[in-house]
Amino acid sequence: MSFNRKLLTGTAMALALVAGGVSADTIRFWTTEEQPERLAKQQEMAADFEAKTGTAVEVIPVTESDLGTRATAAFAAGDLPDVIYHTLQYALPWAEAGILDTEAATEVIEELGADTFAPGALAMAAYEGDTASVPVDGWTQMIVYRKDLFDAAGLAAPTSYANVLAAIEKLHNPPEMFGFVAATKVDENFMSQVLEHVFLANGVSPVGPDGFMPLDEAKTIEVLDFYKAIAKASPPGDLFWKQSRELYFSGNAAMIIWSPFILDELAGLRDSAPPTINDDPTSGELASKTGIVTTFSGPSNPDGAAWGDIRYFGITSDANTDAAMEFVKYSVDEGYGQTLSIAPEGKFPVRAGTAGDPQKFKNLWATLPVGVDRKKPLGELYAQDMIDEIVGGLDVAQRWGVKEGQLGLASKMINSQVINRVVREYIDGQIDGPGAVAEMNDELSKIQ
Repeated sequence: MSFNRKLLTGTAMALALVAGGVSADTIRFWTTEEQPERLAKQQEMAADFEAKTGTAVEVIPVTESDLGTRATAAFAAGDLPDVIYHTLQYALPWAEAGILDTEAATEVIEELGADTFAPGALAMAAYEGDTASVPVDGWTQMIVYRKDLFDAAGLAAPTSYANVLAAIEKLHNPPEMFGFVAATKVDENFMSQVLEHVFLANGVSPVGPDGFMPLDEAKTIEVLDFYKAIAKASPPGDLFWKQSRELYFSGNAAMIIWSPFILDELAGLRDSAPPTINDDPTSGELASKTGIVTTFSGPSNPDGAAWGDIRYFGITSDANTDAAMEFVKYSVDEGYGQTLSIAPEGKFPVRAGTAGDPQKFKNLWATLPVGVDRKKPLGELYAQDMIDEIVGGLDVAQRWGVKEGQLGLASKMINSQVINRVVREYIDGQIDGPGAVAEMNDELSKIQ
């Protein structure tokens, strides 16, 4: 914290105390959580913050697809809100553009204790010695698997390519049981997301600090061979999230890769997506037989990787800085339970706890009710070791291009679906390994 900011903060606090803790400040908060139920929870949190501090918070819903253009226009007009809830993709570009006050965000993190935040969430938003925005919540992609079948067959959890392949060898028995349901529909983002996780697991990335970096042939062929094996253990056809969920829910799949938004459905809490493994669509039987893995590894990357999606609170360069900082601190500390309760199944805590109580928020999160048509706490549905795995993935979560400062380029490469298409060609035997790597490198190198 700079001396000037310390002085200003101290003066502001003194004035607030003189005024009996009441301030005339109003700050504006942009949120992409615009569904009515989620919006109501944020407005309730804003009201609680105002009662505590005297600072009013105007909660303004913004459609996520419009966020980038709206922020750019507001910055040009000198009319940014004070705080923006945003995805990882905006953290570094907005910091570079001057939209974010990275010093203010870093100060909040330091005051709360940087070591209380998931290291992966901080590393993804690292910017010139600061952290661009304050991590709020996130989720990690998961290998969802039939733990009961793994245990009965004496199989280790699918924490590596080798363990996944060993499980397929023992459990794949179609059509009663498919060893895996891999994403193979080329024009679906689901396949892009799954593939990035599988590539990361083996330490393979198409970007380096200077932009495009050719894929390592040997490591990439390991990825291709693994993906071909899980695709061959899947049903035929163009598969995406729908078939993987349906087959797992019906008891006909040993493993799938999915987001944590499956956790409440898996436990029979959502009528529109019920488990069909037995005759009771509200049954928690399948949840009780399920395990998850967030971090898994390939042969060339024994440490493995988790694929994470992190959300942040950005304090803007137009903000009433002290009031904005206090709101963000409140939202990830005293009011953190309310923040996570907006959608606990997809909002894992990026702060497991405080310095004095290191598990405080993780334990609180496990008590928050999830579900749509029925609600139960995750802690009642899943064992503690599974809760630990869910939250722990954020410690090591990665994405292509983040540490290299090339997230924007990596996103364009992913969205081009070049990798999806070539991987599918390899699965279908239309191209060999070296040819597939060469084709990906050729096409990815042209993306600017």
